[in-house]
Amino acid sequence: MKGSQSHELETDVPASELWEIYGTLRAAELLPELLPHILAKAELVSGDGGVGTVVQLTFPPGIPGLQSYKERFVRVDNENYVKEAEAVEGDILKLGFLSYMIRFEIIQKGTNTSVIRSTVEYEIGDGHPELQAMVSTASLAVAAEKFAEYIKEQKLVQPST
Repeated sequence: MKGSQSHELETDVPASELWEIYGTLRAAELLPELLPHILAKAELVSGDGGVGTVVQLTFPPGIPGLQSYKERFVRVDNENYVKEAEAVEGDILKLGFLSYMIRFEIIQKGTNTSVIRSTVEYEIGDGHPELQAMVSTASLAVAAEKFAEYIKEQKLVQPST
């Protein structure tokens, strides 16, 4: 069974500034720092942040059966601000997901406004219908809000040149 879930957050941060986080390894660095209850650790396995990069994600205790998994960046579109990462190894696949992919799209709305669209696309084997209940964009929604806040806070801390 295939499915997907999406979340959109409209924010008063320019798309280009959000992409400096989402389009690079900065998201993996910031998540454990800003939201350790969502992601305990993100380690670069290989790559430089572009297509083919592999990151090991380790989650905090409390999610049954999900301690860590590796994801590979399969699309990093710096012109259209789209990034896709798919699970390639680890607990998410061992649970019974045949595929699990996260897509981030940063959509410019106005000069200083944009939308962060976070999507999870997945495929579940026939023997695991219960896994559909595990799929959620809640943590991606919280991360989107936190990244937008972080950018605004950094602007307040750093004086304009």
